[in-house]
Amino acid sequence: MKKSANLETIVGVFVLVGILCLSYLSIKLGKMEIVGGDSYRVYANFDSISGLKTGASVEIAGVEVGRVDRINLDEKAGFTARVALKVNSGIQLQDDVIASIRTRGIIGDKYIMLKPGGSDVILKDGDRIRETESAIDFESLISKFIHGKVD
Repeated sequence: MKKSANLETIVGVFVLVGILCLSYLSIKLGKMEIVGGDSYRVYANFDSISGLKTGASVEIAGVEVGRVDRINLDEKAGFTARVALKVNSGIQLQDDVIASIRTRGIIGDKYIMLKPGGSDVILKDGDRIRETESAIDFESLISKFIHGKVD
């Protein structure tokens, strides 16, 4: 009876360690943050986000510096899309930074590219990026081309 109890205890501990290891890997590989993380949040309003999703990367010069945290409709700003960006705390963004929505390849995922500015004023947590470039709507461009309305 005692041998059976020891075996069950060892198996239980082994299963518990396995579950903890899988949880750790899931969090690390999924790039999730359990505790607030080491980042700050800035906001940007776009006329059209066309396919941008929560969790999309935020990049400067092709290097990931953050993630899209939340996307809402901002009625106060004329029904624009308000995008919350979580930027790594080591990255300082000037107040004249330009945020633009880009696509990886022809039909790839959307991400936000930041072009740093030259101002001395640094954005703080909760500030807003003023200069934005919305996503290119390929469907409307193709439609204009097909119907001969290209400028």
